[in-house]
Amino acid sequence: MLRVYLQQGRADARAAQIEQLAKSAGKPVERIDAARLQARLGSAVHQGVVAEVAPLPPWHEDELLEAIPTHECPLVLALDGVQDPHNLGACLRTADACGVLALVVPRDRAAPLNATARKSASGAAETTPVVTVTNLARTLGLLKEAGLWIVGADAEAPQTAAEVDLNGPRVLVLGAEGRGLRALTRRHCDWLARLPSRGAVESLNVSVAAGMLLYEALRQRRAT
Repeated sequence: MLRVYLQQGRADARAAQIEQLAKSAGKPVERIDAARLQARLGSAVHQGVVAEVAPLPPWHEDELLEAIPTHECPLVLALDGVQDPHNLGACLRTADACGVLALVVPRDRAAPLNATARKSASGAAETTPVVTVTNLARTLGLLKEAGLWIVGADAEAPQTAAEVDLNGPRVLVLGAEGRGLRALTRRHCDWLARLPSRGAVESLNVSVAAGMLLYEALRQRRAT
């Protein structure tokens, strides 16, 4: 965090607490009138409090591979062709909560880590690295060589996520809603897993599915 802006006129206990925390951390706090604050943010909803932060530098493929040996049981999330930045941000938020090492996305035909995605991530875009790769299938192959097993989400898979071993070094891969995993991505998967469903809908929102799969991995890891 670089600095905090507080709207003039906010004198409530919450604003005072934010101001005190920022000053305790040695960060400058600037009081600013409502018009100037809105002009800085455009259409963003701010509720009178804005923190200016430095974005987390993006990781490259090499940085991800270098980080794997430093984690005893790395968990990586990969999204194959997810194009909605809201879903990207929501996946990042859950990935952070579940201790994911990094989120991997292809460079083309995928949602960018833009302002919309960062807002949906609610801060997780500054804590969980995003690795943008030219060839997702190639990266999955490199992750397998590094000792990670690949688990792909597939609504037609014979096993449920609870029946697949999600302990140990794993990459969880989810495809776009409707289309699912691309054929080349699917061929790199060691297991395919489905999420149980009793309703009429054919597929879940990808961020919801990612959350369910990540928490199943977390549940299995805590049970061992």
